[in-house]
Amino acid sequence: MLTPYQVVDTLAALFEGEGAEDYLGEDVTQAEHMLQAAALAAAEDAPPALVAAALLHDVGHFRGAVHGRELMSGARDNRHSHQGAEWLAPWFGPAVTEPIRLHVAAKRYLCATEPSYFALLSPASVHTLSLQGGPMNPAGSAAFAADPHAADAVRLRRWDDAAKDASAAVPGFDHYRGMLTQLAGG
Repeated sequence: MLTPYQVVDTLAALFEGEGAEDYLGEDVTQAEHMLQAAALAAAEDAPPALVAAALLHDVGHFRGAVHGRELMSGARDNRHSHQGAEWLAPWFGPAVTEPIRLHVAAKRYLCATEPSYFALLSPASVHTLSLQGGPMNPAGSAAFAADPHAADAVRLRRWDDAAKDASAAVPGFDHYRGMLTQLAGG
């Protein structure tokens, strides 16, 4: 099992390597997207675990963490939210991993419960929504809302949607090292 410092070093390497790649057709890289989401969370004084969730929410797209980025090229959901949460679970608790696991469901929930939300989605996010099952039905929405981590997942989702600004200047990964090491048990 990796130490907390090794976990953070592994994450840093993913951000520096695969993180420099295209982010599913958006105007930012994967790392820029996740760093922007974390900065938005921090700007709203989110607790450290939720800032970490925002920072790591798309780690499931990294081949170095899980199987990779077939979402845009395939005709099915790659379940990056679940895979990322499962990959992080040995080191981070549910306050970090559950909002990550639920952030795709939160998009589906918001599309079903807030009529104006869909218009906020980028073209790439609209495309992935279709692969992820589309808006939830009423039963799915009720089940999602009853989850104890649903509110944090919705907050994460909103930061996720806003974290696609090619001109945004935000702190780099090293800014979060201490917080991540502490959350991972260090």
